[in-house]
Amino acid sequence: MLVTGQHTVKKSTAGSHVKRPEFDGPTMSFVDTLRQWDEAVSCVDKEDLSEAFRIFLSIQEPNSKICFDIGCLHLLKQDLDAAEKAFDCSIRKDEHLAVAFFQRGITFYKKQRYEESLGDFQHAFKALRGNQLIDYKALGLRYKLYACDVLHNMALAEAQLSNWEKAQENLVKALNYKTEFKLNIIDKALQSTLKQKLFKLVEFPSKELFKPNKTYVAELEKKDYLGKAKVVASVVPQDEFSGFAPLQPQVEDGPTGPKEPEVLRALEGEPHTVLFEFVPETSDELAVVPGNIVFVLHKGADNWASVIFNARRGLVPYNYLERLEISLASKQNEETRKPLTTLEPPTRPERKQGKEDAQPTDNSYIVKVCFTFNFVVSVPPGSSYTTLVEKISKKLNRPFSAITLRCKTDEQSVININSDMERVWSHIKDRHITLWCKTKETREITLVATHSYESSNPEDLTFHQGDTIRLLSRVNQDWLEGQCNGNTGIFPASFVEEVPVNG
Repeated sequence: MLVTGQHTVKKSTAGSHVKRPEFDGPTMSFVDTLRQWDEAVSCVDKEDLSEAFRIFLSIQEPNSKICFDIGCLHLLKQDLDAAEKAFDCSIRKDEHLAVAFFQRGITFYKKQRYEESLGDFQHAFKALRGNQLIDYKALGLRYKLYACDVLHNMALAEAQLSNWEKAQENLVKALNYKTEFKLNIIDKALQSTLKQKLFKLVEFPSKELFKPNKTYVAELEKKDYLGKAKVVASVVPQDEFSGFAPLQPQVEDGPTGPKEPEVLRALEGEPHTVLFEFVPETSDELAVVPGNIVFVLHKGADNWASVIFNARRGLVPYNYLERLEISLASKQNEETRKPLTTLEPPTRPERKQGKEDAQPTDNSYIVKVCFTFNFVVSVPPGSSYTTLVEKISKKLNRPFSAITLRCKTDEQSVININSDMERVWSHIKDRHITLWCKTKETREITLVATHSYESSNPEDLTFHQGDTIRLLSRVNQDWLEGQCNGNTGIFPASFVEEVPVNG
């Protein structure tokens, strides 16, 4: 039997490897596709690539992610023609999948088709929309596509075409998107271009594949992943319901203290079931998948809902949700709950610009500030040094006197209060300028993880118990921003403790 949501569906007793006609016969169901996809990925984990190929190629209507996986395996076998066709298929099915453009660009590069390679890397960079990276973990791929890596490969393709100046420009641009552990790679590549020498291609780890949603796979086999059911919290007082909620990320041996007030306030909202997978495009949106239960705190006129899910607050399109009526009896739940949908999600609603400094609303200058993380501020044209630094000081929550600005990364370009700001503003283009920022810290705060933390949200920082984390900023009393193992993100303050100065 196959359990989907609260409905029970009969499953064929035949083996999962039923031979099907290649062109005739019934269309493969979502369940069959999901099962074979999971089996193929498991074969790759076991190093059985031939069996993985056989299963992958038997899927009649592969989605974009499955086509991507097939392309990765072909690339692993150095079958470049087959890899190109698979990535073509992936991009046709999802023209916004930046990592597919990146992989096809690598394939073209290995085929010495450098102009096409450059075009694909440019498509991948455009799909990043100015972000430092895309974390595909929420979509089932344990990989982060960095903008600096894409620019690095764009520079290499330009170098192969003998466009050395453009290659250098791309590498200089990559410095704006770099993370600390990528800096040496970019610097070495930049030194090579100055000598008009080629450098090494940044490649994707081809054994990293998109994997099907864990919730769906768990329901396929009717496995008990959570142990005995336990009522943790209910909207209804004295609720005796003892069924399972959809699978949620759990923290093993996490903090045992009481929940924060904001978490408990979720019970004041209206419970809704998520109908479609939603991938966030900005840091104030939340990643959710079909079957998740969220609490809607507020629905805006623009069709975006402010929700709480897994103690995180953020925005989700309201047309991706359906109100959930919670009853006291599990049988009533079985009768009323709908199975997980496989339909295409509705159109993403337009976001109204709500951030003060995100886009210019008048003739303001937009200043991109390169710090340990990048951000922007807007100031009136011809602003003074004091006005500019006060904006940055407020953004970083650091004192005015602790901030040093530079026009470039070198020490000779320091801007001070006596500098001629007209010279600074003379470098502005299209009302945009980039400045570099450093702060004088009394000391660097280092944290140690007391518990492991892993989340499907792209903006979060994943770490393991015992890892050291460099504190970058305090988001609020419950959340911090830090850097660990070359990655930057936010995490719960209760999962770490500060390392003593003499510790």
